[in-house]
Amino acid sequence: MFKSAMSVLRFRKFEKNSAQRRLARVANIDDLRSISKRRLPGGVFDYIDGAAEDERTLVDNSAAFANYGFKPRVLRDVSDIDSSTTVLGRPIPVPLICSPTGFTRSAHPEGELAVSRAAAKAGIPFTLSTMATRSIEEIRQTTETLANENSLNPRNWFQVYVWKDRELVRDLLQRAGESDFEAIVITVDTAVLGRRERDVRRGFTLPPKLGLDTVIDGVIHPAWTWGFLTNEPILFANVVGKSTDDGSSAVTLADHVNAQFDQSLSWDDIEWFRNNWDGKIVLKGIQTIEDAKIAVEHDVDAIALSNHGGRQLDDAPSPIDLVGPVFNAIGSKAEIYCDGGIRRGSDIVKAICLGADACMIGRPFLYGLAAAGEKGVDWVLHFLLEGMHRTMALLGAKNLDDLTPELIQSQNPLLKNGINHSSKL
Repeated sequence: MFKSAMSVLRFRKFEKNSAQRRLARVANIDDLRSISKRRLPGGVFDYIDGAAEDERTLVDNSAAFANYGFKPRVLRDVSDIDSSTTVLGRPIPVPLICSPTGFTRSAHPEGELAVSRAAAKAGIPFTLSTMATRSIEEIRQTTETLANENSLNPRNWFQVYVWKDRELVRDLLQRAGESDFEAIVITVDTAVLGRRERDVRRGFTLPPKLGLDTVIDGVIHPAWTWGFLTNEPILFANVVGKSTDDGSSAVTLADHVNAQFDQSLSWDDIEWFRNNWDGKIVLKGIQTIEDAKIAVEHDVDAIALSNHGGRQLDDAPSPIDLVGPVFNAIGSKAEIYCDGGIRRGSDIVKAICLGADACMIGRPFLYGLAAAGEKGVDWVLHFLLEGMHRTMALLGAKNLDDLTPELIQSQNPLLKNGINHSSKL
């Protein structure tokens, strides 16, 4: 009996790396979210996870993908799946881009450094936020070092919040150009800050202010607290010494936005950027067919269909619902990115079928970062790539040219007219 038992019992080898142990039982991105919620103080988690007002748009961004079903084709040779394409004229192994996220070191001390390295290893673009906690120069240095050691070709983009101080914006653009950032991503949906009520309830500031509640929260989240206390202060790294509003003193995000962001920003300002930036230009925050057409008229290189992850205007349209109609309206006159709600590789496949050139993610890699640092971000990017390949194989699609609207059916009668059943342009 003992022999029989020993013949079937197999003990797992103990994994010494704690981050790897946490990842060993992760099945999907929602699992990473759960781990993040346990590991982060409540205010920090809500800052990452929360959205505007009643958060209907946050929920709808992901739920809207269920409005589109697949129409699989069978008996096709799918022995060699190829998810590669081009983004802004350069090859990419998977149509995926890391969105800009502010205050990323609140999730993990490495912050943007870890995310940029993971993106470089995956061969996809990383977008550094204006409100980043690592500087333009730090990103260049860390990705260049990684590239030299591993023969990689990092692709860094810089996201621009348009401040009232245009000289400061001009300085950021110059620094990004000198650091070989290939594109700027102008965020156009933040004339004012959306009402993020989780942050209001928490009294959340950047950086967090100490109080009895935060002290208690810190005690019950010792790993995060230790990392926070043993690393340099979290600041808006790109404007340290250049602006009094650099995070050195606590400020609410709403006060920061209202004080710094230029509410007079208009389509006329695109020319200002063109005069001060020699690289590619992406507009992030397009939410209507009409504005997509205007963007094309201004010769931007790409548009990101985005509602800021539901963090600005509640009840804004879900990006996936805009992809088909916008593609039908502008075709290939500008690249189209679907930004919001991506949680699986199958979501990326749906967006590509409907006419997107690539997808952007933010919260998924933040959950990975909070759960397991850089290894967690690696896990997310591999999970999405693997899921995309599996979905393509089950659809009978060998490459992205095979991902056409014919493989998609609407589950919602109201959306049927939004799918163009002709071939993609």
